[in-house]
Amino acid sequence: MSPAHLDKKQLFNPQGSTDTRKGSILSGNCTNLNDFNHMKYPWASQWYRQAMNNFWIPEEINLTQDLKDYQHLTAAQKRAYDKTLSFLIFLDSLQTANLPRLTQYVTLSEICLCLNIQTFQESVHSQSYSYMLDSIVSPAERSAILYQWKDDPRLLARNTFIGSLYNEFDRRQDEVSFVKVLMANYILEGIYFYSGFAFFYNLSRQGLMPGSAQEIRYINRDENTHLWLFRNILTDLKAERPDLFTPELEQELLAMLREGVEQEIAWSHYVIGDDIPGLNSAMLSDYLHYLGNLRWQSLGHPPYAPQQATEPSSMAWVAQYADANLVKTDFFEAKSTAYAKSTALLDDL
Repeated sequence: MSPAHLDKKQLFNPQGSTDTRKGSILSGNCTNLNDFNHMKYPWASQWYRQAMNNFWIPEEINLTQDLKDYQHLTAAQKRAYDKTLSFLIFLDSLQTANLPRLTQYVTLSEICLCLNIQTFQESVHSQSYSYMLDSIVSPAERSAILYQWKDDPRLLARNTFIGSLYNEFDRRQDEVSFVKVLMANYILEGIYFYSGFAFFYNLSRQGLMPGSAQEIRYINRDENTHLWLFRNILTDLKAERPDLFTPELEQELLAMLREGVEQEIAWSHYVIGDDIPGLNSAMLSDYLHYLGNLRWQSLGHPPYAPQQATEPSSMAWVAQYADANLVKTDFFEAKSTAYAKSTALLDDL
């Protein structure tokens, strides 16, 4: 049987139900009223408030030292810096464009509110990457870095994997492709950024590019909340519609995740490889396999590769460098203990 087609929700629906208990993530009869006091999923209120408290402005971070350090990076470090930024800014730009498309079909206002906040944050991330480039390289170099995916086949292939899944939902607009696009977001937020994040933290560990690392810390903190958001959407949709999550679809989702892990590993070998002091391809492979297992477990499954389900000791330092100011780096394991506006956050590393 073909997957059920999804229609866009009505913008103005006077006949919509006001009983939040009867709401649903897909195909619900919603009013589109933002009622902050009555939500089907109370976690959304907590997420919304945490995300609002994460507000920060890229230009608040001083990149003067980074401008000096960039001139003294090795050729391998400079290449990795440029290509990683090119990849990250494209992903966040893609997210900014894709998330509003999802809200056209989501019929729980509290989840739409969260997705709207995420859309704003993805725009800030893109702005942050641009600010980093504006501060460090010439306008001509900046443009060349921004559009490297036009000329680098490997970078284009990375962008194509997620982009094609997003386009598939636009073409089909059915329930199964919606689940897949949720999973694609989950992979992007939980796997695709992480070798890049580790690269920037490693530079900081070497005493280089401290402002860039702090920009990445704030972005990393946001991305962890996005990961938590999509984990909850997937698990709650599965509880609402267990019929959608057939064994066949679950295997497809796992295959997507494992493909995302392998792509990130291949990318890290290409961009970082074994020419960066303090980081090498074996360390990144172990770390990304661990993250893949962690992400799958967080969706309620056993690890798909138990022998790779433990954080590698060689990468334990990443969690410390990801800490913007006592902010837990994994929202699946612990709640934040120090959410505050970025003006109150200090880099104490």
